[in-house]
Amino acid sequence: MKKINYIDGEWIEGNPPVLGPHDQSFWFATQIFDGARAFEGVAPDLDRHCQRALDSACHMGFEPNMALDDIISIALEGCAKFPAGSELYIRPIFYPESGFLYPDADSARFIMAIHVEPLPDASGFSACLSSYRRPAPDSAPTLAKASALYPTTGMAIKEAVDKGFDNAVMLDHENNVAEFGTANLWIVKDGVAQTPLWNGCFLNGITRQRVLSLLIDDGVDVVERTLSWDEVLGADEIFSTGNFAKVKPVNRIETRELQPGPVFSRARELYWDFARKSKFKVATP
Repeated sequence: MKKINYIDGEWIEGNPPVLGPHDQSFWFATQIFDGARAFEGVAPDLDRHCQRALDSACHMGFEPNMALDDIISIALEGCAKFPAGSELYIRPIFYPESGFLYPDADSARFIMAIHVEPLPDASGFSACLSSYRRPAPDSAPTLAKASALYPTTGMAIKEAVDKGFDNAVMLDHENNVAEFGTANLWIVKDGVAQTPLWNGCFLNGITRQRVLSLLIDDGVDVVERTLSWDEVLGADEIFSTGNFAKVKPVNRIETRELQPGPVFSRARELYWDFARKSKFKVATP
């Protein structure tokens, strides 16, 4: 079993068809999703990811038809169907069925999709500057984890891959660094961990928020501020935080080689210590 889906009260394996060409979300791309993780028998910050799915639906103009506790319970029920210790990607999804241009508020459907997705290792990744930008908050639904935002991400990543890199650094509408294409961005300079100040044009990531608080509690000097591309190029360390890979170092930025540094190593260690103590446990099947 690699993929399962909770649809209308039942668990269905594989990739079942759920959208029709006349569904509002198929036509106008209003679906939202979130992504949580399960690994080593825990699902860290599962509640925050499920709550963000609810919030995203509201930001897109339709009312989610599920309660937070029910979404969490469904996620844990699905995870328990996989072999013990499976590394999983948990995706609560809401999409509206009816409406023209904007969705009918009460037409939401819910799906929980869970699939096997091994965590990437901590060996690092390369990144370059992208020609694509994150949109301004007044030009796109940036407060939601909306599927409609991801074609831009895909184009940025494809551009980077074509140049021989793994990921892309994306600027915002004011030429400041926003994030990587698939994760939040951090630099370290003279021992100070720095991450772009959230300005609404990119997701204030749940793993970002968690690592930020863990580092501060550990006594690390942490600053949220506007970052320039030149500051990224001149950083002592660069790393990412995000749900997919959690905490991962950059080993090449443009033509400059980097090594994983002590702040990255501490951030990753702190996150894993936190995750293993998560209150959300995955039952053994």
